[in-house]
Amino acid sequence: MHAKDILIDAYTRIQEEVHAAVDGLGPDDLNARPTAETNSVAWLIWHLTRVQDDHVADAFGLDEVWLSQDWEKRFGLDLPRSDTGYGHSPAKVAKVRVDSGDLLTGYYDAVHEQTLGALRQLAAKDLERVVDDGWDPPVTLGVRLVSVLSDALQHVGQAAYVGGLLQSAAS
Repeated sequence: MHAKDILIDAYTRIQEEVHAAVDGLGPDDLNARPTAETNSVAWLIWHLTRVQDDHVADAFGLDEVWLSQDWEKRFGLDLPRSDTGYGHSPAKVAKVRVDSGDLLTGYYDAVHEQTLGALRQLAAKDLERVVDDGWDPPVTLGVRLVSVLSDALQHVGQAAYVGGLLQSAAS
């Protein structure tokens, strides 16, 4: 198995988990925050998708799906166009609200398709290309892709947990 096949499999697992975390949740549960200092399912899924979109587009020289496919307009958030959620205060977290899980999964699916398209073109040597020299050591494409994977899996797990808390509290 080639590295790109492992990456494709791993990113596909994120997609499956995003759908599972959102499935069955209405707007109230998607937007609910267990405390004023915690994140909602909507924010967690939006954020992990924005980070994947931003980082993969940057690493491969692509346009962000958020802007090129008008997801920014569909979400209609009161946030800067380039915002990915990094470092959000509780007040900014509260601005990320959705009317349905379909918006979240639709955006994730579009980002996923762009990600898979980029990954399918990879050669092993591409993973050693430096994509960010602002770190010591500089970040390679391989390291960036694993970093995005790690972040996304953590956030989708958090979203599933928050969703489970809300559903169990309602029953």
